[in-house]
Amino acid sequence: MTILWINLAIVFILSFFSRYFSVPATGVYTSVPIKPNKLLVFGVFLTLSLVSGLRTNIGDTFFYTHIYETNNFTWKYIQSQKDMGFGVFQRILKHYSDNPQILLLTTAIITNLLIIAVLYNYSRMFELSTYVYITGGLFLTSMNGMRQCLAAAIVFSATKFLIEGSLVRYIIVVLFASTFHESALVLIPIYFLVRYKAWSKATFILLFLSIIIVLGFNQFSALLFSALKDTEYGHYQNFNEGGANIMRVAVNGVPLLIAYLGREKLREIFPESDFIVNMSVLGFLFMIVSTQNWIFARFSIYFNLYQLILISWIIKLINVKDQKFIYYILLVFYFLYYYYESVISLNIIYNSDFL
Repeated sequence: MTILWINLAIVFILSFFSRYFSVPATGVYTSVPIKPNKLLVFGVFLTLSLVSGLRTNIGDTFFYTHIYETNNFTWKYIQSQKDMGFGVFQRILKHYSDNPQILLLTTAIITNLLIIAVLYNYSRMFELSTYVYITGGLFLTSMNGMRQCLAAAIVFSATKFLIEGSLVRYIIVVLFASTFHESALVLIPIYFLVRYKAWSKATFILLFLSIIIVLGFNQFSALLFSALKDTEYGHYQNFNEGGANIMRVAVNGVPLLIAYLGREKLREIFPESDFIVNMSVLGFLFMIVSTQNWIFARFSIYFNLYQLILISWIIKLINVKDQKFIYYILLVFYFLYYYYESVISLNIIYNSDFL
C-alpha cells in the first residue's frame, strides 16, 4: 500500500495547488467560474497513470496480462470475441511490444486522461474530485476491472453531449465504448431516464423500485438472468460472492443527501447539475441492489464517476462559515473509508517492477 498512499498524497497536493493557482474561466460557457492550473493537473494525470499503468498485480490484472502474452490477436480470434474493440486495441499494441505492461500502461493513460479531462471542465473543487476518485475506490477499481473502467471513462468523456442533449453524438460514443465492454449499452436507455429535473417524482419512483428489488431480490434475479442467459452475462446467474458492503452504500448516499437538502441552491449555481445528480442517483440505486449480489456494483462504475463531479459542488451548498469544517470532515471520513476498504477489508498489496 505504500505506493498507493504516496499516490494519494501527491495527487491531492497537486490537485489542491492546481485550484490555488487557478485562472478565471473564459471563452466557452461554463458554470465553473475557475479553471485549475493546467500544468499541475497534468501532474495529477501523470501520477495516476504511472501508478496504475506500472502495476503487476491487483484484481484481474494477471488475467489480462496472461491473455496478452498468449494470444496473437488474429482477426479470427478478435471476431470470436464479443468486445471486438478491445481485441483490436490489443492487436495494435501487440504490433509494438509483446510485453503486457504496454497494455496496462496505455489503458491507464487513456482511462485517467478522459476522467481527469472531464473533472477539469466540470468540478468546482478539483482536489475533492481527485481525492474521492482515489479514496472512494474508483481508482482501485480501474486497476481491477480495467476494461469496463476504460469503457466507463469513454462514456464519461461524453458528459458534454449528455448535458447539451446531443443524442446522436452521445449514442455514437456509447456504441464505441460498448466495443470495449458490452455493458456500456445500458447507457443508451439511461440517457432518456436522466433527461428530467432532479428530485422529481421519477427520482423517488426509482428509489422505491430499488427497495422493492432488494426485498424481492430472488424473484428479480431469476427474471433478469433468464433474460440474459444467452449473453456473456448469463454466467453471473451462478455468481455467489455475497453482496456489497453496506458501508459502500452509505458512502455513495451521503453526497446525494447533501445535494438533496441544497437542491435549489445547487441548481442555481450549477444549472447543469440535474443530469449529474440523476446519474449519481442511478449509481446509488445499483449500489443498493448490489447489497444482495456484488455483481450489480459493476454497473455502478458508469454512474459513480458523475458523483466525483457532484461532490466537488456540495461544499458550496453549505453556509460559508461551515464550509471549511465540512471540507475537512469529508477528507477525514473518506480517508478512513479508504483505509478500511483497502487495508482492512481487501488487504490490497501493490506490486510493480518499476516503482
